[in-house]
Amino acid sequence: MELRNCPVCGKVFLYTTRNLCPECAAKEEEDFKKVRDYLYEVPAATMDEISEKTEVPVKKILEFLKEGRLILKKNNINIHLKCERCGEPILTGRYCDKCVEEMKKGFGLSKDNPLEKKGDMKGKIHITRYRRDEN
Repeated sequence: MELRNCPVCGKVFLYTTRNLCPECAAKEEEDFKKVRDYLYEVPAATMDEISEKTEVPVKKILEFLKEGRLILKKNNINIHLKCERCGEPILTGRYCDKCVEEMKKGFGLSKDNPLEKKGDMKGKIHITRYRRDEN
């Protein structure tokens, strides 16, 4: 564990899992619940309407959507969230399912073979081999 400054309020706090002090983390969670509840009650609301009614900035609402904490309903045509790679409309996150699969294939991952470990180390970088002795 280490000490950090909260990026929101500047207070020093003991970092555990989130880069926010406990007070700012609680405020963010409260904002999230307000937005989630309002979207549940009024699923066709616009981004500006949600921000106005909940007093949560539009930027923060977009963060919740991009983090995957909020998921839009398919009938919500008033909020336009787009894939950062191809521009297709999405309901949550940063990328559409098609782009996620393409990126996984590019990294050698797939639904069938997620992070499969191979027995041999052929083709891997062996750092200890290249270490120089400073003696």
